[in-house]
Amino acid sequence: MKLQNDLLIRTARGERVERPPVWLMRQAGRVLPQYRALRAKLSGFKELVETPQLAAEVTVQPIDEWEVDAAIIFSDILVIPEAMGLTYEMVEKRGPIFPQTIRSRADIEGLLTDDDAAAQLQYVYDALDATKKVLDGRVPLIGFAGAPWTILAYMVEGSGSKTFSRAKHFLYSEPELAHLLLDKITRATTGYLLNKIRHGADLIQLFDSWAGILSPAQYGEFAVPYLHRITAAIATATNTPVTLFAKNAWFALDQLAATDCNVIGLDWNTEPDFARSRVGDKVLQGNLDPCQLYADHEQIVRATGKMIEAFNGRHIVNLGHGLYPDMEVEKVRTFVNTVKNFRYTQK
Repeated sequence: MKLQNDLLIRTARGERVERPPVWLMRQAGRVLPQYRALRAKLSGFKELVETPQLAAEVTVQPIDEWEVDAAIIFSDILVIPEAMGLTYEMVEKRGPIFPQTIRSRADIEGLLTDDDAAAQLQYVYDALDATKKVLDGRVPLIGFAGAPWTILAYMVEGSGSKTFSRAKHFLYSEPELAHLLLDKITRATTGYLLNKIRHGADLIQLFDSWAGILSPAQYGEFAVPYLHRITAAIATATNTPVTLFAKNAWFALDQLAATDCNVIGLDWNTEPDFARSRVGDKVLQGNLDPCQLYADHEQIVRATGKMIEAFNGRHIVNLGHGLYPDMEVEKVRTFVNTVKNFRYTQK
């Protein structure tokens, strides 16, 4: 199906465009009253993720509300460890909890990987199919997964954490087992993402949410090689663009740029000039501080325009992280409309 709005894809491929595309991390979620109304009828977050028609409905809500330039499938990065055999629970106001965690070689060897793991996630592929039907070509659909290090962090830690000290302890004390686990996660994730592309994902984003808690040396050993493998596999099998978003990993931008990704996402602590000096001509994504959307409308307009101009092209507009639940729908609209009203001066 031909896309009616292919601005995101053209930008990701480095083509000259009339304006930057805009979408938002966590755009399908608690900011929207229609999302909250739907959630109130359900048993919990996982019911929504695992019910394809409902996931499709939520995915399309921000397209209807704000007319952003892309949809991102409503799902969770933790579907991968669950598909591998490590079940998680989503606890209100606490986040994800793993009743069992990875502690030994036997735990790792008992996990599914490759197509066996990817096959457990048919409900996600069904959600992609349903979403593509509802979107009817209006905008591209983004598929995503957690990067291997971030997934390992949850599988070993057992929950979210400020330090992930248990997961980091695992890297230092059991590096061989860490690589064994990362290999299995990488193989499962690669199969999963290739299936997402087969079911209509137009762009893939990898979220390395906990990249910034590792030292540069650890990130280079336990994260970057696995990002290389995933991006290379996608580039070899498809022409689907890939975005890497490694939060707070400013120190690894040159290493990320050396992968087969097309786009590098930036958090709000990374200056555009600094990033550009390290990634060459890769397309950049980001990076307005999400809290800027708490300001008044005039300040949002000014800050958004200033950010776009600082990137000077080859840029996908987004926040430096996701929307927060208490943000106002109209403030988000101001941000999106500011981008949509911007025009590059063609030289």
